[in-house]
Amino acid sequence: MVINEMNSKPQIYHEKQVKELCALHALNNLFQTRNTFSKSDLDTICRSLSPNVWINPHRSMLGFGNYDINVIMAALQKQGCEAIWFDKRKDPGCLDLSNIFGFILNVPSDYKLGFVMLPIRRRHWITIRQIQGNFYNLDSKLDSPQLIGRGSDLISYLKEQLDCKEKELFVVVSQEVEEKQLWMHQYTINLVQESHMKESLTNCHSIDSINSENEYRNRDAEVLRLNEVRNCITENSF
Repeated sequence: MVINEMNSKPQIYHEKQVKELCALHALNNLFQTRNTFSKSDLDTICRSLSPNVWINPHRSMLGFGNYDINVIMAALQKQGCEAIWFDKRKDPGCLDLSNIFGFILNVPSDYKLGFVMLPIRRRHWITIRQIQGNFYNLDSKLDSPQLIGRGSDLISYLKEQLDCKEKELFVVVSQEVEEKQLWMHQYTINLVQESHMKESLTNCHSIDSINSENEYRNRDAEVLRLNEVRNCITENSF
């Protein structure tokens, strides 16, 4: 369904939820095209990931969807993109939004059979995408796209979402951006590299300390043995 919200708002392609096909909707909403992927395409990816199995671990047992992140990542690679898991210990402010194609958020979701809520917890995939300067939540369970706002609004929104331990964020970028790590601000990359260097140095110092301590212990043991030998010699000399 294409939405044209008044003259001042952009046309936004927004697929609505069908069965357990939220991963399919998230991908098509991400690329803003109905036929970027079909259910058949994702099922083919499932079979390629786990061939010759009776029950495919990457989708629902009944074949209704419920595709996992491996299927989404493989689908994105077919479009020249990569999905990067975002470490929630980092501040979303480190993201360089100018080099990011979009986001896929994984959230817990209640499971319904008709109007009946079942005691089953599933995972739900949601696309966040920038369209004509604004970021939108393109959740297939929404009646229409939800305006998030500009870059600063998105960062605040992501911080709020990632406060929940059960939610995970994947950053979607081109393969070139992923290879060059351009999806994070350069100063953040430098800080990470410095942190890794300090950690490595700390580990080296710890190893050196352990080795030195072991050397001292070995020397002490040798001194004790020498003293014992001397005592024996002294006793026998009498």
